Amino acid sequence: MTVKETAARIKALEIQGATSIAVQAVKALGKEIRNLEWSQPTEVLEVLNESISLLVESRATEPMMRNGLKYIKTKIHSTQWSSEAVLRSLVQDAERDILMMFNEAKNIMIDVGARRIEDGDTVLTHCRSSGVTSTLIRAHEQGKDFRVLQTETRPKYQGRLTAYELVEAGIDTTMIVDSAARHYMKEIDFVLVGADAITSEGNVINKIGTSQIASAALESRVPFYVVSTLLKFDPVTIHGAYETIEERHTDEIWEDPPYGLKILNPAFDVTRRDYIHGLITEEGIISPHSILEAIHRHYPWML
Repeated sequence: MTVKETAARIKALEIQGATSIAVQAVKALGKEIRNLEWSQPTEVLEVLNESISLLVESRATEPMMRNGLKYIKTKIHSTQWSSEAVLRSLVQDAERDILMMFNEAKNIMIDVGARRIEDGDTVLTHCRSSGVTSTLIRAHEQGKDFRVLQTETRPKYQGRLTAYELVEAGIDTTMIVDSAARHYMKEIDFVLVGADAITSEGNVINKIGTSQIASAALESRVPFYVVSTLLKFDPVTIHGAYETIEERHTDEIWEDPPYGLKILNPAFDVTRRDYIHGLITEEGIISPHSILEAIHRHYPWML
């Protein structure tokens, strides 16, 4: 796919999940630069910047995508190249390296998360996270017998995708409406959700409704875990910037509302670190308070 096609699919939610979005964006950028015909290096840099801007604008709250694109951009800027052959090789290597980084981090994270699940557990999850789904499936493949409660995740019902994948894998799965999460919290051993972004303070940005579930979990003394690679850390938050919360089209809530009705449709919310029992990452289960130290150890280039 081209950069334009990929950006359009991301914006339309045809590509979902932070990892999937990051992978497809990196592949699209790599393809765009490798196939570019140019005579001056400035032409390459113009297309590079335009392509990155288009992809980033398709989903504001996706630092994993931005980090992946930044990795390729940094390699292009920091390496000497003067021919199409050298540039193609450089971009291909950078794309391969960052995708390998994504994959290795995710696999380690999944193993860590799967070890947290025990026989007899009931796990509540929200939205669709490939990391959460893979963690649950990995635990099931290890022979563990557990149950999952899955929210619908309105208004786009991303929870149905998770439920479908879990049922296909043979996992005992029950769907509930979003507003029933607090009601069923007494049955839950722990909550397991994904993340679209992690801030420098250790706060987590995820699908709207996540913070309400975290609040209910804290009230019920139920551990609340976030499955996320450290690659979802957003470096701009170190300098005081806030993560942008995307406002989705009102048609997702009501296609034909009465005249004069105002509708708000934020896609994400912020779960503060004090509500989070632990971040399940490629470094293991860590406190959200220690996120900066973990980034320094694993991905200093992000800073």
